[in-house]
Amino acid sequence: MAVPAAHAADGDAASTAAEADAAASAMQDGWNIVQNATSSPEHKTLVQAITAAGLAETLSAAGPFTVFAPTDQAFSAVPPPMTAYLMDPLNKDNLAKVVNYHVVPGLVTATDLYAKIKAGGGKATLTTVEGEPLTFTEVQGNIKVDGTQGSSGYVTQADVAQSNGVIHVLNGVLIPTLTTAEPAAAAAPAATEPATAAEPAAEPAPATDPAG
Repeated sequence: MAVPAAHAADGDAASTAAEADAAASAMQDGWNIVQNATSSPEHKTLVQAITAAGLAETLSAAGPFTVFAPTDQAFSAVPPPMTAYLMDPLNKDNLAKVVNYHVVPGLVTATDLYAKIKAGGGKATLTTVEGEPLTFTEVQGNIKVDGTQGSSGYVTQADVAQSNGVIHVLNGVLIPTLTTAEPAAAAAPAATEPATAAEPAAEPAPATDPAG
């Protein structure tokens, strides 16, 4: 059975920008990807998925990794039957595929992405840890990321530095090719283009102990 499309959540530009700013401001460049995602008020669902997929230790390793991190608002656009399917412990392998589809080996900045898009004549591809590629294009100054199954999202906050790589905040959930049947559900709303090009993260506050 075909996987329902998961796109960027529909919403106004101000809300998307505020969400991206809140996520970036909560992160510290001295923390790793998992520590920062855990501290972000906009990535609770992503952290739940990372933990349930058993990938917290992997994404806490030295890396470096480039993570396209969907916000909670992005996850809310995924059809509920699909979310329930992926979060079922029996489907842990497929959940891990989804999480790994948002991770690219190495450190790839927004500048790198724009350069690759230009060199590719308007399109670039990067192979994810999951094994399938993501496609990148520039739309009115914004970086658009396309996955399989019609999934897509825009980078709303670029270059959030991590001790083991970089996070680009994404307003959509990317779906790889899943080989087993998922429940049928209506597609989520289409990707919404941010009002302005993604900006690098603001200078973070001095690092503190993430454990509180």
